[in-house]
Amino acid sequence: MPSIVRCGLIQCSNPTNDESVPVADIQKAMLDKHLPMIEEAAKRGVQVLCLQEIFNGPYFCPSQDKRWYAAAEPIPGPTTSLMQELARKHNMVIVVPLYEEAMRGVYYNSAAVIDADGTYLGKYRKHHIPQTSGFWEKYFFKPGDGGYPVFQTKYAKVGVYICYDRHFPEGARILGLNGAEIVFNPSATVAGLSQYLWKLEQPAHAVANGYFVGAINRVGTEAPWNIGRFYGTSYFVDPRGNFIATASETEDEVVVADVDLDMIDEVRHTWQFYRDRRPDSYGPLTGG
Repeated sequence: MPSIVRCGLIQCSNPTNDESVPVADIQKAMLDKHLPMIEEAAKRGVQVLCLQEIFNGPYFCPSQDKRWYAAAEPIPGPTTSLMQELARKHNMVIVVPLYEEAMRGVYYNSAAVIDADGTYLGKYRKHHIPQTSGFWEKYFFKPGDGGYPVFQTKYAKVGVYICYDRHFPEGARILGLNGAEIVFNPSATVAGLSQYLWKLEQPAHAVANGYFVGAINRVGTEAPWNIGRFYGTSYFVDPRGNFIATASETEDEVVVADVDLDMIDEVRHTWQFYRDRRPDSYGPLTGG
């Protein structure tokens, strides 16, 4: 397995922004916009790519409109299958955040992880579901029930933590304990709410847990909700908390960074946080 892995993130705006357009057509427009960006990532040599939260649609959670239930699909399912073909074509690991239908009436905010040979490795389901300040996610998503899996891909051990999850250090630590080398956080977050935390929390997770973090946010505004401007600024940060690649606040972009996995050993040989943990004293965290 190589020490240096070229990783990529895609931040993208919604091209439709018209509530009268059928859900399936909005999804197709968003998918069609992503496909050339995935090709661009491949041409730039990206080996591990992550897309944004619910990549093939708008961020519909400022509403409580049941029409958006039609945007959900099984994982594995049709979009997963398409991404498996692209992963195989480009020899590229792809993390694919989707609105998942687990069964009729049961939905999750999830991300499928596909290996470079097109193999579906599994999924992560978002654990922490916000219901505040215009983000009515509990109407659409059940809290994740699959733990904090880490996926052994061709190039690295990959974990996923979705959007609001990033405010909770417990799962970020579990991903580290489960062996994650790169943790991706696909998000949809707007200016004026938690922007000041965007460049604080995830570098802190990277340092506290000794791994790389790729944080993805979409850009632009989305009608009809207009809850604010998605401020992009997708980035990679290393286990020392250094920003190694950052996108703009406004443009559709493919962000690329070369990640040196050997740095994880260098950092952990200095900061022995895993050695010095005291789980015997953490009972109050779980009511013990």
